[in-house]
Amino acid sequence: TAGFVAAAAGLPGVRLGLVTQQPAEALPPRLKSRLEAHYRVDNALDPGELTKAVRWMAGKMGGVDRVVGSLEQLQVPLGQVRDALGLPGMDAETARNFRDKSRMKSVLRAAGVPCARHALVAGAEDARAFAEKTGFPLVAKPPAGAGAKATFRIEDAMALEQVLDAMRPGPGRELLLEEFIVGQESSFETISIDGKPVWWSVSHYRPTPLEVLENPWIQWCILLPRETPEERYRDLRKVGFAALKALGMGTGLSHMEWFQRRDGSLAVSEVGARPPGAQITTLLSYAHEVNFKETWARVVLQDRLELPERRYATGAAFLRGQGPGQRVKAIRGLKAAQQEIGEVVVEAHLPKEGQVQASGYEGEGFVILRHPSTEVVSRALQRLITLVRVELG
Repeated sequence: TAGFVAAAAGLPGVRLGLVTQQPAEALPPRLKSRLEAHYRVDNALDPGELTKAVRWMAGKMGGVDRVVGSLEQLQVPLGQVRDALGLPGMDAETARNFRDKSRMKSVLRAAGVPCARHALVAGAEDARAFAEKTGFPLVAKPPAGAGAKATFRIEDAMALEQVLDAMRPGPGRELLLEEFIVGQESSFETISIDGKPVWWSVSHYRPTPLEVLENPWIQWCILLPRETPEERYRDLRKVGFAALKALGMGTGLSHMEWFQRRDGSLAVSEVGARPPGAQITTLLSYAHEVNFKETWARVVLQDRLELPERRYATGAAFLRGQGPGQRVKAIRGLKAAQQEIGEVVVEAHLPKEGQVQASGYEGEGFVILRHPSTEVVSRALQRLITLVRVELG
């Protein structure tokens, strides 16, 4: 988030006000010096507080033209602020199409976009009925989740009962059930201006995030190929653009996760009306030799895309701690990895001894690789996660 804010503040012709839960004194000095105004709120997800803050900003700055934010959880509250103040950008109803995963899939299926069968269940009987109709395996997740958190694979009726007992769905705390799709999962990033896609990109997950969540020993990777041949991704572009149109994408950067089944058919998993996580913006920055956060800022603030040709393939390897402990005890294999693939490493955030184990599937650290050849990056990613091990103790 700090990177996106700094990118917006650095654009020529932009006067930026910032609303945060932190006091102004906690902001980095360089960023603070670029701000026209700052307003502290108690809850940055409360649309009432945000609306009050933006009204104050308008008085302080002589008006407000855009309200933007990069987090998934902010998209509906920001839509409510725009609705209340008559500002341009995605309204709250459209934002709910992206944020509410059950609503999203209903909209997509109504538009003929392929996606998993699903049901939003408020009780055990509804869940059992969906399972009987759809069959196992299933996936259970919160309807407004992000980053595959609180997501579970359900293999049989006994596992379903265990999830129901743990999650206890009911009115106001519904559970989203989906059919489990077997296939290669990837992401599809798109920049749209006034509802028209003007740029797209594909990143491949190795393996799927759900598999990583289920297997703590897996160190997963993301590969961003240098080449994105239109012929190979023709069906994906058709499906992805149709999904964005159905959901109501206007101007911005979107992140769609999709599956390619073994028979070659495609299915949309989820679509976010915000920048991607998991270091994908970092991969895009190195691939295009730009600050991709600035690219996003120009799009959402100035309706303008400036992006040079992609010259490199890039990849991210996420280092996850293994063992019974909860703190990093040691990192093995770094010297061998440096000798073998060090020349393609462009950024590394390595775990430190004593570091507390991370709660998410991105692990305790990551390494970014870059090379003109996609194949070189692909092989180097595999070697890196084979050679390097983070031990917990």
